[in-house]
Amino acid sequence: MTEFRSDFLKLLDERGYIHQISDPAGLDALALQGPITAYIGYDLTAPSLHVGHMMNIMMLRRLQQTGHKPIVLMGGGTTRIGDPSFRDEARPLLNDEQIEANKATIREIFSRFLTFGDGPTDAVMVDNAEWLDRLEYIPFLRDVGRHFSVNRMLSFESVKARLDRDQSLSFLEFNYMILQAYDFLELSRRYGCRLQMGGSDQWGNIINGMELGRRIDGNELFAMTCPLLTTSSGVKMGKSAGGAVWLNEAMLSSYDFWQYWRNVDDADVARFLKIFTELPVAEIERLEADNINEAKKILATEVTALVRGRDKAEEAAETARRTFEEGAFAANLPSVEVEAGQLDSGLGVLTAFVTAGLVASNGEARRQLKGGGLRINDTAVSDERATLTRADLSDEGAIKLSLGKKKHVLLKPRG
Repeated sequence: MTEFRSDFLKLLDERGYIHQISDPAGLDALALQGPITAYIGYDLTAPSLHVGHMMNIMMLRRLQQTGHKPIVLMGGGTTRIGDPSFRDEARPLLNDEQIEANKATIREIFSRFLTFGDGPTDAVMVDNAEWLDRLEYIPFLRDVGRHFSVNRMLSFESVKARLDRDQSLSFLEFNYMILQAYDFLELSRRYGCRLQMGGSDQWGNIINGMELGRRIDGNELFAMTCPLLTTSSGVKMGKSAGGAVWLNEAMLSSYDFWQYWRNVDDADVARFLKIFTELPVAEIERLEADNINEAKKILATEVTALVRGRDKAEEAAETARRTFEEGAFAANLPSVEVEAGQLDSGLGVLTAFVTAGLVASNGEARRQLKGGGLRINDTAVSDERATLTRADLSDEGAIKLSLGKKKHVLLKPRG
């Protein structure tokens, strides 16, 4: 096991961020000499990043905190192709307007993690469309493509997994790894970038870029990956029963975001506190030993504060406290609107829970009801033929629907 000397790698190692490094001793020595410039790339396939991206965003944050310079590379060019790594089928192709809209909303999240500016360790955000859109196909193939062996490209696990399942891999997608490698070459030329980081599924792509820089420019570049994070039960981080756990508030309420972290398995709490918060390791170990439920609340509040702001985090924590500990009607719970006329005529209780997104179907609602899992305004529902009317509205003008003890939605009339 490597004993690191640089603050950057010591911090990453201590808190569980490192999976692979191309040359650990060389990178450690480089980090001791002065600021390293490093980057991570993000494709713009959705209006928000999700929790699955947070570990490598935190790596950029740790990089800057230890005196180095982060580059956030927005994949305005590569998103037009879509990363085929470990996917069963091609991503739907987005038009330029969709890509630009996604870039604008994704950009917002990074301002909470990084300090941007013109200083030697200030972060910069660039878009690979700046150079990829200007490439001339024949010169690019001659100057860059000749350095890539198709035999080797076919040996990558991300490609083999697709082909082994007899899933088509288009020539367009096959080009992705060459373009990603070229990004590293361009960033090394434009910004003196020496390190690319990413998830462990990107190792082959990152190594391609590292070797391309060495072959064409003679640069000594480095690769580092973090583990693909899963929960102790083997579930990939960033997913929940309700779908992706988005970082942008327009895609997921701060309360639901807070709840995601509050509900993690006991076995994951200390590990997640080290990766996703800045609490000292000694304090994390004390929290884990003293009171795991309190540690979960601190995890939820600290991560939400980092992603959404301290005020949103404390509001979500207080909403949860009032809802669970006092049984209070909390106005800050997630809400869904229904036409007021539905309450005038009587809205079926099963339909109401489906509309609120607490269950997927009337059948699931019926099963939950029979198990005592459905509550209306904190009262258990026993009659599947019951209806909700205006009489069920609280003084706050909403009906509180609950699935179990932890999932609550306010149903509000519209019109």
